Amino acid sequence: MGKLAESLDKAVEGSFTRPIPKSAGTRMRYLVRQLKGTRPVADLLGISQRTVERYVKDQLKRPRKPLATRMEREVRKRWQPQVRARAKKQAATTGGIVLDTRARFGFTAAPGTTDDARLRHITQALPPRYAARLFDAQEEGAAEQRLRDIAAEGLQEIYFKDRGRRAQGLLVEFTDIDYIEIDL
Repeated sequence: MGKLAESLDKAVEGSFTRPIPKSAGTRMRYLVRQLKGTRPVADLLGISQRTVERYVKDQLKRPRKPLATRMEREVRKRWQPQVRARAKKQAATTGGIVLDTRARFGFTAAPGTTDDARLRHITQALPPRYAARLFDAQEEGAAEQRLRDIAAEGLQEIYFKDRGRRAQGLLVEFTDIDYIEIDL
């Protein structure tokens, strides 16, 4: 998973109304309920079905670090799906997103302009149509580059072209992301 996709997930997780379960047994029971059985959970986590049953019964309590990380990731993916959907819908219809990034931006523009890529720090609110496109692409399983292209298009139109008021022929390239944070 790329930086942009992770940032989208973290932004949506910010709208959770309850924290995810803390203990290994609680997380395992949650996954068993979601996947409707211990066999699918065992296959998902790459452990034996008997190990899953031991965690469910609280016979095992402290998973090793790799298993604990996988369990947390899988619980986070499935946690509060209705709250997650509501937050995405609001961002895609009314709220939009705020993108805060430090990355290298290059330009294709009219001859005689400076088009060398350079590192910039940009914080910009993007309208709901770009939020909707980002969430739709993420749900379709789009590659990180596709998500970057959508974000670059949004920044190009809103930040660099000032909603069509200047720099008409400008095309923006969004590369070398140092960090990126998205807020709903």
